[in-house]
Amino acid sequence: MSRLSDNTRYETAQSKAETLMEALPWIQRYAGSVMVFKYGGNAMINDDLRRAFAEDMVFLSHMGIKPVVVHGGGPQISAMLSTLNIPSEFRDGLRVTSREAMGVIRMVLTGQVGRELVGLINAHGPYAVGMSGEDAGLLQARRIRTGSDGQPLDLGLVGTVEKVNTAAVEQLIEIGKIPVIASIAPELADDPSASDGSGDLTGEVLNVNADTAAAEVAVALGAEKFVALTDVEGLYANWPDKSSLISSLTTTELREMLPSLESGMIPKMQAALRAVDNGVPRASIVDGRSAHSSLLEIFTDTGIGTEVTPDGDTP
Repeated sequence: MSRLSDNTRYETAQSKAETLMEALPWIQRYAGSVMVFKYGGNAMINDDLRRAFAEDMVFLSHMGIKPVVVHGGGPQISAMLSTLNIPSEFRDGLRVTSREAMGVIRMVLTGQVGRELVGLINAHGPYAVGMSGEDAGLLQARRIRTGSDGQPLDLGLVGTVEKVNTAAVEQLIEIGKIPVIASIAPELADDPSASDGSGDLTGEVLNVNADTAAAEVAVALGAEKFVALTDVEGLYANWPDKSSLISSLTTTELREMLPSLESGMIPKMQAALRAVDNGVPRASIVDGRSAHSSLLEIFTDTGIGTEVTPDGDTP
């Protein structure tokens, strides 16, 4: 073997060692903590990225971190609705959901997207357990009736999460499992007298935004970090100027920016804001188009994407 080859091997090994040493203080800091990940975008539909995300969750578990995954499934839902010739439209950035469409959404989220991710994680061992917001009363939601402009809005079976019961998730975490949660939820009645007899639930199931559902789960679990995967590098001060990527900002700075953001970024940044405003120390938006972006965000000094921190805090 040539001297050049030996040098190259040494340099490669040295680089790996340096990376591991850079990760050490972060492993020490986060060991034993809960982290909530919103899984979506390209990371959900690209086979290589799906496998990389599953590997990330297993790696975190072995590092003593307790990952919880919340997922939607927009592309897969759209594809199935199209196949079944069920109309699908968006209002105010949200999918109008009829009872017929809701049946498809439940099927896709719990029977396809969630099962695929559980399978990918469990290819490495018996780690993941799939569930939805319906299971064990995990999530409860109230129907959206007003648009972002304050005017009445009828989206059908679409809601926002108002209650989180973490008992079942905490039990899974306690025995070393990785909960994988689909973002659907039983509906809370506006008028409790109109319930189905099980408390103040109507008997309907609502389609809920996965970003906001993940943020509510992070708050309820007292998570150390909330990470949302998306299809851009992070938040830009002047989109589409790529040089204006923001590496970190405070909740006050984000609140001031929200009205000017692109519509697709608003739910993610609102979710990050909601999480940090309610006690989660860090919320990050990372590029799910890059393999292992979750690990790079957590275990490197500079991180990637955009991190939201409380006012007065130093990232």
